[in-house]
This record gives sequence, C-alpha cells and structure tokens, in this order.
Amino acid sequence: MERPTLKLHLADLGDTKLFTAHGADHVMVNGERYERSIAVHAQAVRDDWNAAGFDQLSEAHFAWFLDLKPDVLLLGTGARQRFPHPRLYRALTDAGIALECMDTPAACRTYNILVAENRRVVAAILF
Repeated sequence: MERPTLKLHLADLGDTKLFTAHGADHVMVNGERYERSIAVHAQAVRDDWNAAGFDQLSEAHFAWFLDLKPDVLLLGTGARQRFPHPRLYRALTDAGIALECMDTPAACRTYNILVAENRRVVAAILF
C-alpha cells in the first residue's frame, strides 16, 4: 500500500507580523526587539498596551482588546503559564472573544501558526 505524501512549504505572508525570536527578557517581531509588554496582530505591533506585568492586570487591560476584535487573544504570561481571574476578562467573554493563556514561548509559536492560517488572532505578551 502506498503511503500518502505530505508536502510542506513556507507560505508567503508578506508584511504579516510574526514572532522571530523570544528570550527571558524580550521577544522579536519581524526582527525587531521588544522588552516591554506588547500586543501583536497581523498588521501591527502595539506597544501602547500598558500592562506592567501579570500581577498588575485589570479589567481595563483586557477591555483594551475589544476594539481589535480578535477571534482569540493569546496571553503570553512569561516563563510559566498563569491564569487571570475570569472577572478580569469578562468583557472579552461577553464579546465572544476566546482567551488562551500560555507561557510566552508557546504564545509566540501558537500566534505564528494561527496568523499563517489567516485567523483573527492577537498575542498579548507580558514581561
């Protein structure tokens, strides 16, 4: 019986914002280094999301994403996976926006996969 073959190829994503590296104190998007909390979507890197860290998250930090209208928000919580209290992201839930919490390396990888599939995804990376 002949086995099916799987062909892999790199999609041309043009100017789409992609994570190109990450470390304990930074991430890189399309080769540009960021050392503070950012939000990334296919068209832009937003450094005006003013989350100072996981323990300082508030309802306003999550409501900030409502205008971006993603299907899913990936929250990169640093070196380890952490989960905010559901009351903090209630506005997202009410708007039908899924929140996925993961460590930052996983958030970067997951974002790159979803954005390559043309999904409406935003990655929020905390430091």
